[in-house]
Amino acid sequence: MRTIDSLDSCLRHVKTVGISGHVRPDGDCVGSCMAVYHYIRDNFPDISADVYLEEIPESLAFLKGTEKIRHSCQEERVYDLFIALDCSDRERLGEAGRYFEAAEDTVCIDHHISNAGLGRSYAIEPSAAATCEVLYELMDPEKISDAAAECLYTGLIHDTGVFQYSNTSPKTMRIGAALMEKHVPFTKIIEESFYEKTYLQNQILGRALLESILVCGRKVIVSVVRKRDMEFYGVTPKDLDGIVSQLRNTKGVEVAIFLYETAIQEYKVSMRSNGAVDVSRIAVYYNGGGHVKAAGCTMQGSIHDVVNNLTEHIEKQLCREKVQ
Repeated sequence: MRTIDSLDSCLRHVKTVGISGHVRPDGDCVGSCMAVYHYIRDNFPDISADVYLEEIPESLAFLKGTEKIRHSCQEERVYDLFIALDCSDRERLGEAGRYFEAAEDTVCIDHHISNAGLGRSYAIEPSAAATCEVLYELMDPEKISDAAAECLYTGLIHDTGVFQYSNTSPKTMRIGAALMEKHVPFTKIIEESFYEKTYLQNQILGRALLESILVCGRKVIVSVVRKRDMEFYGVTPKDLDGIVSQLRNTKGVEVAIFLYETAIQEYKVSMRSNGAVDVSRIAVYYNGGGHVKAAGCTMQGSIHDVVNNLTEHIEKQLCREKVQ
């Protein structure tokens, strides 16, 4: 495996490129994938590029080119190069993983601390606020079009909570400023892709907040949405984005846990920390991944077993923090 210092160097001498990110794509995932797509289309017209992602949130459909995203991986394809973005392991690529494995060469660009080095070549920077931040530094700024800049800016605001999370650094802000100079409609992007919610999204958010509970001496807040609740409100997993972050805002809470039921005795877990707990360590223990303050995994068992297992790990870290 080798590290890369520029995206241009990866794209020389290739004719076909596949691009993908993690399952249940969020703003940084979609933004980074589409930014690479536009960068190739704008600067390497002889390269044929395809983007593979699961259905993206409606709030991100404003990004140019998203209508060209492929949601099916049924065809037999062998790409000269396959680029994995914002993804720490092969399984999280979902169906597109088969193209990643079959490709002549592979590159991974990511910022997850749990990424041990996916791909033959990689650029992984855990200190970066977003994959779009890593990606910007691999691109030639002069070659970044307005369309690519919008995608990069979208990724930055989603993984930094509009530059309010502690992962935001002076470098992040400088990159954001440089992208603003590309005339990105930053107010529109922030309002429509980050803050705006549908009526149904607000309803399920209200339900999740109303039924949340405090545990571990009121240091942890937990909320669960079951399949029957999702069916009642007519929502999908995409409509649940942002709930865990809202839970984390509860005064006095160190960790927020949000779970939604995906099958009988199976739950998708999202965790957010205010700093005292490294939730990525917990997620990795259960075959998930993420960052110190934001991570997730899938767990099996009753809801009580899942919550008990998670809080046991959280309590151990809180105890160590208290001793120190």
